[in-house]
Amino acid sequence: MAEITSVHPGFDVSPVVAGLIGATVLVVSVSVTVFVWTCCHQQAEKKHKTPPYKFIHMLKGISIYPETLSNKKKINRIRRDKNGAPKEPGRGNLLVDAAESGLVGSDKAADGPNAAPHIDQLPIKVDYGDELSPDQSLTPGGSKTSSPSSPGEDVLLGELTFSVDYNFPKKALVVTIQEAHGLPVMDEHTQSSDPYIKMTILPDKRHRVKTRVLRKTLDPVFDETFTFYGIPYSQLQDLVLHFLVLSFDRFSRDDVIGEVMVPLAGVDPSTGKVQLTREILKRNIQKCISRGELQVSLSYQPVAQRMTVVVLKARHLPKMDITGLSDPYVKVNVYYGRKRIAKKKTHVKKCTLNPVFNESFIYDIPVDLLPDISIEFLVIDFDRTTKNEVVGRLILGAHSITAAGVEHWREVCENPRKPVAKWHSLSEY
Repeated sequence: MAEITSVHPGFDVSPVVAGLIGATVLVVSVSVTVFVWTCCHQQAEKKHKTPPYKFIHMLKGISIYPETLSNKKKINRIRRDKNGAPKEPGRGNLLVDAAESGLVGSDKAADGPNAAPHIDQLPIKVDYGDELSPDQSLTPGGSKTSSPSSPGEDVLLGELTFSVDYNFPKKALVVTIQEAHGLPVMDEHTQSSDPYIKMTILPDKRHRVKTRVLRKTLDPVFDETFTFYGIPYSQLQDLVLHFLVLSFDRFSRDDVIGEVMVPLAGVDPSTGKVQLTREILKRNIQKCISRGELQVSLSYQPVAQRMTVVVLKARHLPKMDITGLSDPYVKVNVYYGRKRIAKKKTHVKKCTLNPVFNESFIYDIPVDLLPDISIEFLVIDFDRTTKNEVVGRLILGAHSITAAGVEHWREVCENPRKPVAKWHSLSEY
């Protein structure tokens, strides 16, 4: 008989090791399965979730979707007058703080929760009387940063101390901006301001200077001297010193605190330095020298949700060059709340004070976002050798600062699909 030999396996595995290997494989399998299921679930949620409205134009990749785009929360705020009593709804109050209450959705109209939205009547910003004054600026966050010089409020804006002197041998006017006292709070977070001063000699506005920014103070001491050469002493009586007091803002346009106008007709620096202290007053655009006019056309297509902006022409622009002419172009900025979301500009028109542009720009803007949209037009003088200078400004939309601008925007909203063209006076930038 043949001998039976036992066959031994090539390797021996103890039961303990086999159990550990099996448990490890089981844990890894379960983990992979859970991870894959989680990823698939998130992808499915993203597909079914309604994304927020998007604008076609984005500014250098910065997110333009604020938290208020979520229409899950609606906060209806009742505007109150100075005595604390609720304000009666008046004509033009078609939308109750759409921007602050999370942008009214299409499921709620002004008449009630069951009413269908009306395309023929586009939403209009509530209470045009509460719009930004010329002293207020577009600041991020979608909330109004009230200037201390709001209409109907007697708020002290402080005082400015400076001196005026004249250097006869050099035919130079010497102005020293010394200090300011009692400035209002412009930054609510720090309860302070970052003031600086821009100075211009009117009416030519040839000389423009500004001080350094002093951080977090309401009583800044500048002590800066500016010398303006080539001004004959005989012409001093025709000049006006214009001081514009501002508060620096790193993230948006600087806030205007106020201004000081000093006619040199009542100042005699021939005998020496003249020390002056003047009260800072609310900035009054109506007193500013005319900056010319700009004609623009706006048209909104509610079905395509598209705004067409046409820069037509300008006239009576001030002389900005030595030749007595200008090289103007128009920069168009679109703001959602106080965040700029798009910018475009026209071509430069050489050597003219009455340029004709006829250039159009198209922006995709949903109907519900119209109440918080502002369009800013900056007429700028192009200069190849020095910095381009802003000639004047026009704002249409939620932050219109003139009655004509408010009326133009209202007509655009009330007449969809119809181009509305109007002339507007440019204000000082």
